[in-house]
Amino acid sequence: MHRIILWFGRIFFENCLVLYAIEDWKRQLDKIRKRINPYNREQNMFMRNFFKGTAELSLDNNNRILVPKRLMDLIGADRDVVLAGQDGRIEIWAADTYDKIDMPAEDFANLAEKLMGGSINETGT
Repeated sequence: MHRIILWFGRIFFENCLVLYAIEDWKRQLDKIRKRINPYNREQNMFMRNFFKGTAELSLDNNNRILVPKRLMDLIGADRDVVLAGQDGRIEIWAADTYDKIDMPAEDFANLAEKLMGGSINETGT
């Protein structure tokens, strides 16, 4: 059975759940572990709170997952949710919250130009 990790993203800045394949989750943990000293109280508290919002899930025989109610409650999702692909992970949002995070098309275009800059044909050298 395929294992996946579900993490509560609001710990940092978003009110959503983030679904990772187990391999991607391990890569995220490796990055964190390189920066954390388990004997530092503040960093230990960070890790405790970081893991508080996680759950390891497995796909059932019909390739479905059951999201724990405690995590659905954290994002305020009763019934309707949005699954949004996000570069190697899937965000799970309460539908009404997701509908409110849109930005005007012109602002998005300006942000894309700022972040991506230059020509789309640049090789990055």
